[in-house]
Amino acid sequence: MQALFLAMFVAYAIGALAALAGGRKSLGRGLVALGGIAGAGAGLALGATVIATGIPFALSFPELLPLGGGLALRLDSLGAFFLVVIGIGAIPAAIYGASYSAAYEDGRASLRLLGTMFNLFLLTMSLVTLADNVLTFLLMWEGMSLTSYFLVMTEAGEESTRNAGLWYIGMTHAGLVMLLAAFLLLTAGTGSGSFADLRASAASLSAGVRDAAFVLAFLGFGSKAGIVPLHVWLPRAHPAAPSHVSALLSGVMIKMGVYGLVRVALDLLGGGATWWGGLVLGVGAVSALLGVLYALMEHDLKRLLAFHSVENIGIILIGIGAGLMFHRYGLMSLAALGFIGGLYHVLNHATFKGLLFLGAGSVLHGVHTRNMEQMGGLIKRMPWTALFFLIGAAAISALPPLNGFVSEWLVFQSLLAGVNVPVPEVAVVMPVAVGLLALTSGLAAACFVKAFGITFLALPRSSEAAHAHESPFLMRFGMGLLALACIGLGVAPGAVVPVLGRILAGIGGLPDTRAEFTLSVFLQTPSVFGQMSPTLMAFGLLLLIALAPSVLWLLRLTSERRLSDSWGCGRVGQTARMEYTATAFAEPLKRVFAEIYRPMKELTVDFHPESKYFVQSIEYRNEITPWFDQSLYRPFLQSATFIAQQVRRLQAGSLHLYLLYIAIVLTLLLVVARWF
Repeated sequence: MQALFLAMFVAYAIGALAALAGGRKSLGRGLVALGGIAGAGAGLALGATVIATGIPFALSFPELLPLGGGLALRLDSLGAFFLVVIGIGAIPAAIYGASYSAAYEDGRASLRLLGTMFNLFLLTMSLVTLADNVLTFLLMWEGMSLTSYFLVMTEAGEESTRNAGLWYIGMTHAGLVMLLAAFLLLTAGTGSGSFADLRASAASLSAGVRDAAFVLAFLGFGSKAGIVPLHVWLPRAHPAAPSHVSALLSGVMIKMGVYGLVRVALDLLGGGATWWGGLVLGVGAVSALLGVLYALMEHDLKRLLAFHSVENIGIILIGIGAGLMFHRYGLMSLAALGFIGGLYHVLNHATFKGLLFLGAGSVLHGVHTRNMEQMGGLIKRMPWTALFFLIGAAAISALPPLNGFVSEWLVFQSLLAGVNVPVPEVAVVMPVAVGLLALTSGLAAACFVKAFGITFLALPRSSEAAHAHESPFLMRFGMGLLALACIGLGVAPGAVVPVLGRILAGIGGLPDTRAEFTLSVFLQTPSVFGQMSPTLMAFGLLLLIALAPSVLWLLRLTSERRLSDSWGCGRVGQTARMEYTATAFAEPLKRVFAEIYRPMKELTVDFHPESKYFVQSIEYRNEITPWFDQSLYRPFLQSATFIAQQVRRLQAGSLHLYLLYIAIVLTLLLVVARWF
């Protein structure tokens, strides 16, 4: 295992150095991609080895960091699972990026910075899963945040990119402050930052300290994961980054927030009060619903996908929250089922969201716009991209037999089993969560009908869409790998669920899962509450597809192709102006959920100067600004700006005045030290 770790570290380092060395641009892009592929492959192999053998990998360098126990690395089964997720998301992204990043050879972005930060980002993110003490974890966490910030700022010449970078760096460091406070509370009684010491001393902490540490950790990790209302950076930063980076940010990096939450709440603290799970479940349900609602209103394809990341993080947290609640009441098998559903969705989301962002990047490469209103008809010009995007859209919509269906079904089953909770006030929460999750799933399906239909079907709405072209082979190959993963994880969950059970076994007293497969066909949950077979669903679907041509052949129907215009409401000669637009598709849902959206409407009518009975033009604007931007962040930023302006007056430029400030502060500190 040490050889695999060294291979991972060296490969990422070589990829970063190759980008700095520059040279021929195509060669440099190839070396950057090879470094990412080799590093991610070695990391995936290391994680798979730890999971298969059950033997943790440990390595320490106390001399590198003399404080806080030095640089301590240890990979257990939980960290190994997330390291595997990183590998699954990073390999296709690196392959895709080797071709996609050629667009930056025109000089609008630094290929050296992009290639260097890409490999360092993957390295630091991988090391987060190996950190075994507080100092190592926070250093790697900050390294992951800074490298991802530079990736978001790839096209720093754009004002929207700079704005996204400011939001991202502000939110990520606010989260870091909360994590620092949480770990300070956890280490106060031990004097050691080792995770092993934190586990041993967790039971001796007072209830107030445990609760405060959990809330701070949840907020800190939640800001990285993108929970509502700490998600505001996400729909800004993900679209601004290059598409293969967006796939990693959304498909992989935000899952580090889930990893940190499970590590602290379940592993280090060993679980806690009932309201811990209730808080996680409630925030997850709200995030899922609001994420999909705001995604429905988006016409920017990458922003739409970014809001869906908020939705899917919510689904993951629903499973984690249910697991924490069951764990509190000693229902360990049901707790394991909730955690398995959440972790399975972590893996599945990495595949289908990575695929969708790569597909959006392919569309951007071919059409040069992210606005769906200027697309249409791309299925004829970009058939492979359309196929892969359709697979990802079906998977994220939880349609069987793809992987999104399996993990959401497991989360549903864990919630339905909530009737077993002995406290009625808690048990009644589960059906409410089921209803919200069902509503979210239905709205997600509607959203991706819009995303795929408006983008790929009908007639082109612009000259760019009419002259679109398919993406190069490497970009299609990267998308194809993730499409196969979506299919494989959907039709063969029998190879995944037992492994997830073994990963969780022993963490916080969890047993090995009782969710099992009979003959690797039927998945059966604890207490036989539900069962289903995605394998048989896939077989039935293939049989149905094969049945149609067989029936045609048996009936001796002609196979001659006939071409005809589709029905167009009696009109002859259809044009793009007659199509459904993204705005029109979303309008009914905007009216249904108007109390949530609170749209701002503006109607301007210009009349002819000679007579008011003749209208020259009508302009109608209907904008939606999320309520958390208006009610939460805007007042906060205005207050912060006002305070900063007042404090700025202290900076008078006088050295004597600055010395006076120092003397006053020292005097106050001495008084405080004397009396307290």
